[in-house]
Amino acid sequence: MIKITLPDGSIKEFEKGTTPMEVAKSISEGLARNVISAKFNNTTVEVTTPLNTDGSLTLYTWNDEEGKKAFWHSSSHVMAQAIQDLYPGAKLTIGPAIENGFYYDVDFGDQKISENDFKKIEDRMLEIARGKHEFTMRSVPKEEALGYYRRENNPFKVELIENLEDGTITFCDHDTFTDLCRGGHLPSTAPIKAVKLMSVAGAYWRGNEKNPQLTRVYGISFPKQKDLKEYLEILEEAKKRDHRKLGRELELFTFSQKVGQGLPLWLPKGAALRERLENFLKKAQKKAGYEMVVTPHIGQKELYVTSGHYAKYGEDSFQPIKTPNEGEEFLLKPMNCPHHCEIYNNGHWSYKDLPKRFAEFGTVYRYEQSGELHGLTRVRGFTQDDAHIFCTPDQLDSEFKKVIDLTLYVFSSLGFEDFTAQVSLRDPENKEKYIGSDENWDKAENAIVNAAKEKGLNYIVETGEAAFYGPKLDFMVKDALGRQWQLGTIQVDYNLPERFDLTYKGSDNEMHRPVMIHRAPFGSMERFVAVLLENTGGNFPLWLMPDQAIILSLSEKYEKYSQKVLTLLENHEIRALIDNRNETIGKKIREAEVSKVPYMLIVGEQEAENGTVSVRKHGEGDIGTMSIEDFAQIIKKEVDSTLKAFEV
Repeated sequence: MIKITLPDGSIKEFEKGTTPMEVAKSISEGLARNVISAKFNNTTVEVTTPLNTDGSLTLYTWNDEEGKKAFWHSSSHVMAQAIQDLYPGAKLTIGPAIENGFYYDVDFGDQKISENDFKKIEDRMLEIARGKHEFTMRSVPKEEALGYYRRENNPFKVELIENLEDGTITFCDHDTFTDLCRGGHLPSTAPIKAVKLMSVAGAYWRGNEKNPQLTRVYGISFPKQKDLKEYLEILEEAKKRDHRKLGRELELFTFSQKVGQGLPLWLPKGAALRERLENFLKKAQKKAGYEMVVTPHIGQKELYVTSGHYAKYGEDSFQPIKTPNEGEEFLLKPMNCPHHCEIYNNGHWSYKDLPKRFAEFGTVYRYEQSGELHGLTRVRGFTQDDAHIFCTPDQLDSEFKKVIDLTLYVFSSLGFEDFTAQVSLRDPENKEKYIGSDENWDKAENAIVNAAKEKGLNYIVETGEAAFYGPKLDFMVKDALGRQWQLGTIQVDYNLPERFDLTYKGSDNEMHRPVMIHRAPFGSMERFVAVLLENTGGNFPLWLMPDQAIILSLSEKYEKYSQKVLTLLENHEIRALIDNRNETIGKKIREAEVSKVPYMLIVGEQEAENGTVSVRKHGEGDIGTMSIEDFAQIIKKEVDSTLKAFEV
């Protein structure tokens, strides 16, 4: 007999060789009907895998993230079979599940595939699924696996297998189809009831531009047709909120092929928006004791070798800039922290001077692959609202909590309520990815977990997601599609102070090493604006809107009064503009609605005589005629309700 521990802590005994599916049946027939995949002792297994030792078992259904992952990974196998059936000679590479659906990278050779082909692939996938074919895993000796794919004339799978150890190679079979695979599947193809291919794109083999270009086919699948219908409706709504579309319509930013991919150009309205965001944070930071600094966009290569960033980003980043002096090389800075370490090193500090909090809106550069670029969410040049706090070990706990308070203040002021705090720790099985001693990592990780607990954050722990120099607390925000993006981040770092030999004199007159906190409540201005655009649909909080009101004159006769209204609004620090074009008032209102201006002030003969304005609110309509003073109070009340003062 073996003992199986379930997620609720209960322990059940089963005969050796019992499968996860049989465990599910012992709990309830309903669970057995819905179970998709399982984990045993933190290892993904099939629901038909015999269990031969004591251990912890978790069963997943469609409602679990791991269940969806297995569903979509299995669907990628079905799509791969359909592609091979319809495009003989196509060479398969890899086909993982992703956050929403799955993809498969395929070398189609001389054959072409477009959206016009999607329907026939979908039909073939559903035909395969209706066959209720079981997914079965089998171990394959390395030479046998290599021989199989050499006969298939598939150099991509051969390359993958050559990098695997004999005894660890498994194939997955269903119907007439076989694929190299580590596992994690549905019991059979039967649950796949609805499929939709979403798009095709180019993708380099293993993400390297020097390798052959493949065709990436994206798809998604569901256990019910109703689920697919609902997803496509959400997708349509998300398209309306796409930050790239809204950015164009609201004239916030643009891109230029001549300037370069992934390098956004901020237009006047977008630049003003950024400035308001910066000033908002600067005001709170000043209260919290931060000092602003400015550092250059480049630094000597040795700076980033010392910090460890060159080893981390060097190969995948912009190449070094050579100067006329032989051997002298500079890099576009990938991070601001090495520069801030050198600013700290410029002074001689005692424990009485700490903490030192240096803040900067610093632009950094990383060479993202062209296929990974996406509007403002993934760019090659971006500005971080960066700050680095240098403190004593005794100050670490309170300083970390203060940064949490600042980040939560930023989120609440901008309407971000649907977020998750993620404690990102290093992978204990892969320590070579990180720098620093085990002792320092343990201290840093404990500091973050304790602060998150004491602040009452609803947090999850992700092992293996730490920065290379330290653990971090990330604030993950969902966009219109439900995708998660990391915005705010706080990181504890014992390593850079050692690498840059940072010191302070303690109360014992001895020299000590400060602890460093990296923090960025926005994360990056670019990604923050993108997610904010999609979260609000372009209807920013009133305090942040580029134009809070627009004055719509009924005719040119009221231009002088319109100008008077504008001056009065400016005296109340209300951002407004005038539309005195020779157009109908209906057209002006419609265009103001499309531009998402929060308030429309209509002025004509009666308003000019009485010194009033007729007010319409975006998305709501007419809210009455009133004096400028009364309108200014409406604006003030709405701004005050969302933009509270930061309390230290």
